[in-house]
Amino acid sequence: MPANIGISVSKDNENQMLALPANYVDAVREAGGVPWLLPTFAPGSVDEELVGLYVDRLDGLLLSGGPDLAPRYFGEEPHRDLGQVSPERDAIELLLARAALERDLPVLAICRGIQVLNVAAGGTLYQDVSSQVEGAIQHRQLAPRWHASHGVVVDNDSHVGRIFRTRESCLMVNSFHHQAVREPAPGFVISARSADDVVEAIEGTEHSFAIGVQWHPEMMVEHSTAMLAPFRALVAAAGRYHRRDDASC
Repeated sequence: MPANIGISVSKDNENQMLALPANYVDAVREAGGVPWLLPTFAPGSVDEELVGLYVDRLDGLLLSGGPDLAPRYFGEEPHRDLGQVSPERDAIELLLARAALERDLPVLAICRGIQVLNVAAGGTLYQDVSSQVEGAIQHRQLAPRWHASHGVVVDNDSHVGRIFRTRESCLMVNSFHHQAVREPAPGFVISARSADDVVEAIEGTEHSFAIGVQWHPEMMVEHSTAMLAPFRALVAAAGRYHRRDDASC
């Protein structure tokens, strides 16, 4: 049976609409999974019980990209260059990430998602790479969204390295962010960095599949089939989780 992959979505408060770029859904489907969109609610209406009902029905979780994460969740005041935040997404996604980690539910976290995953597990962030990282390269590219604009150095012995099967230590990626992982959470390690030492991927050492990447592989799939690899890895891990869950019944 295909694995059910829950995907977090944004909320357009002005138009009262939920939104998600279709390429997330397309990538999960192409990788063999069944995408399920997870709605975003007002912060006061989200609790652990509701999130548990979601997570208990999933085989894997995809934390998608989006606006900045509010710095109060990692103990800081807003930096002058903090961008738009989404209280609705912060509330539900941090609970989703923690519930998934507690259950060892496979997680793939993309862009904002890597930041949510890291903070949910106890890590911290740079609020603005360009002003907080000396010698920062361009992390908000002006090139087309599918274009690989800079390199990242991957640890070939890491889970991320094995997923991309990189013989070369440098992987070319796209880039659309200004927040980034500062200190990895306990139980997580860095598996890729850019030339300016900004964290580009993390992975859990105490979980079967908990991976975050700072770039947007879903935007690159059409032009680089290699970027389907993390979605295939998520779906494969979700399939193992599903079978393990069935065996425990």
